[in-house]
Amino acid sequence: MKSNGIRHSIQYFGIAVAILFCFSCQNNQPDKNSNQAQFTKEVTAKDILGNPDYLAMSFGGYRHRDHDIEPTVEELKEDMKILSAMGIKVLRTYKVHLPHASNVLKAISELKKEDPDFEMYVMLGAWIDCKNAWTGQEPDHNAESEKNEVEIATAASLANEYPDIVKVLAVGNEAMVKWAASYYVQPGVILKWVNHLQGLKQSGKLPKDLWITSSDNFASWGGGEEEYHVEDLEKLIRAVDFISLHTYPMHDTHYNPDFWGITGEEESLPKREQIAAAMERARDYAITQYQNTANYVKSLGVDKPLHIGETGWASASNGHYGPEGSKATDEYKEALYHQYMRDWTNEAGISCFYFEAFDEHWKDAQNPGGSENHFGLFTIDGQAKYAIWDLVDKGVFEGLGRGGQPITKTYGGDEAALLEEVLTPPVKE
Repeated sequence: MKSNGIRHSIQYFGIAVAILFCFSCQNNQPDKNSNQAQFTKEVTAKDILGNPDYLAMSFGGYRHRDHDIEPTVEELKEDMKILSAMGIKVLRTYKVHLPHASNVLKAISELKKEDPDFEMYVMLGAWIDCKNAWTGQEPDHNAESEKNEVEIATAASLANEYPDIVKVLAVGNEAMVKWAASYYVQPGVILKWVNHLQGLKQSGKLPKDLWITSSDNFASWGGGEEEYHVEDLEKLIRAVDFISLHTYPMHDTHYNPDFWGITGEEESLPKREQIAAAMERARDYAITQYQNTANYVKSLGVDKPLHIGETGWASASNGHYGPEGSKATDEYKEALYHQYMRDWTNEAGISCFYFEAFDEHWKDAQNPGGSENHFGLFTIDGQAKYAIWDLVDKGVFEGLGRGGQPITKTYGGDEAALLEEVLTPPVKE
């Protein structure tokens, strides 16, 4: 495609020069719509990832508890405008087997045509399953689903259809981690498809600057238990263009809570300071998982970028993480985790696909209070949670809305009312 662009540029060079000369004679002031629209800003994954000017976010646009109700292109355009106003320029999304992924790309493409300055890129994921996943039959973790080939082919097709938007393809989502008992595969399956996509790049059947990865739990990348340290994982680490790892301290406030809570010395501190101390340790816990993964990769003699494909903190839970559990989930703690992770990753030159933009209530449809429904920085109806109240105050969402509702603050902007519901983490034993 680039060679065609060069031919066209040569063919019309003389015409373009004449037009620009005449234009400059008529008006010495540059007009953005007539001049800059003639040029396309070209960036690659290498330019985007690790660049704090290109903030990243995990995105799903589903607005209903019924997952069969797909978001429309217009609804997705609403969401893209909101995220762009926040400074988000890179999205991570899946569901290429449903209209969602292609409609996200279509929405971004239409916005770019409507406004040449609109800038948004995508890390597009292909879902990978083992044989018999989600069928009611016994999952076979040593074989793969026949659907995987279709997922990969569809993702590759969309990358070719939208090369100006899709900058990364991710093979699988937490597809190797062994606690994903319903569907996980062995690293060799991910390696097979990563090598396939890298081969398409080499043969010119995918854009040469497209980066290929897999997005998985830090342990799956070697940053945890030694049972993951197998030969195919080593080969996979060498095959990907970068490593996209997931880290979730919030979940480990229940499953591995040694880091969680406040110390006896902190009990005398004001409530906010107690919570801040606990959340700083949560951030440090995530940093440790990142660093353990980096150390493993380095031990193999491999030099690859590592970025965070997912991390987040739910704002509510009626289960393990709520008032009857680890007391981890509320909008205040969510805001601190978001701030601490953004500050660390931006300073360190690490992309962080923060999870997630908007609440999605289909994820635990039978339990509205479940934590999986409440990871968004926005509610379903577009209320900004505490983490981004400051953006509402700055007016960045002026004229924008979701589902006919303007962007407003949760709790009516009453911080005192919010803090009344915030629980202090338990005292560490």
